[in-house]
Amino acid sequence: MSTTPRITATATEELPKDVADLAAAVAALPAEVRSRLEPLMFRVVDSTKRRRRILNLVQEALSQLRLDMKYLVFDLEATRRERDALKPTTDEGPGGNE
Repeated sequence: MSTTPRITATATEELPKDVADLAAAVAALPAEVRSRLEPLMFRVVDSTKRRRRILNLVQEALSQLRLDMKYLVFDLEATRRERDALKPTTDEGPGGNE
């Protein structure tokens, strides 16, 4: 009797189609061949899931960086507007350089 496969229907939903097709092909093989290929297949599936998780983390980090950059640009523009609005009052005030 072979071990319970770790590739379930929900797991194949997050896998690329070609990896899911490969897992289905390995599952259809005779037991003696399948028992030699399943550990390799599981390693491929695990590495594919890990890469997908890493890609998702990188995408989330980039999205956060883009948002942070927008806030920083907005803050810089607001600071420049405030500086430009206050500049004439400091130039005309008492003790100004005339």
